[in-house]
Amino acid sequence: MNLALWIAAGLLAAVALAGGISKTFVPKEKLAAHSGGEWTGRASVGFVKTLGVLELLAAVGLILPAVLDIAPFMVPVTAVCWILLMIGAMITHGRLGQSKLVMLNLVYLLLAVFVAWGRFVLEPFTG
Repeated sequence: MNLALWIAAGLLAAVALAGGISKTFVPKEKLAAHSGGEWTGRASVGFVKTLGVLELLAAVGLILPAVLDIAPFMVPVTAVCWILLMIGAMITHGRLGQSKLVMLNLVYLLLAVFVAWGRFVLEPFTG
């Protein structure tokens, strides 16, 4: 179970890192021109960059606390925050009729539920 939780957290961290880098460093206009990024055309630059920074923090929070054994309880807390972020993403993509992206965000949400439940209940980190 521990290995499965590490794999799930690693996958989510990779997704968060990729999304965070693009939202933080790619110009909003370029994001809006790509499929799935249309929502950025209606959002402020500050909002898009804030989401990017939150995703970068999520990438860090899903892995580093456990690896460094510094506040490892932050891993499931970060997973819960990712769940909330994915609910917002699903609502946004749903409003734009992007059902494939809604389903992809649902997969990420379910992975985060698994990590949160697994690290809070099944296989918590003990220090």
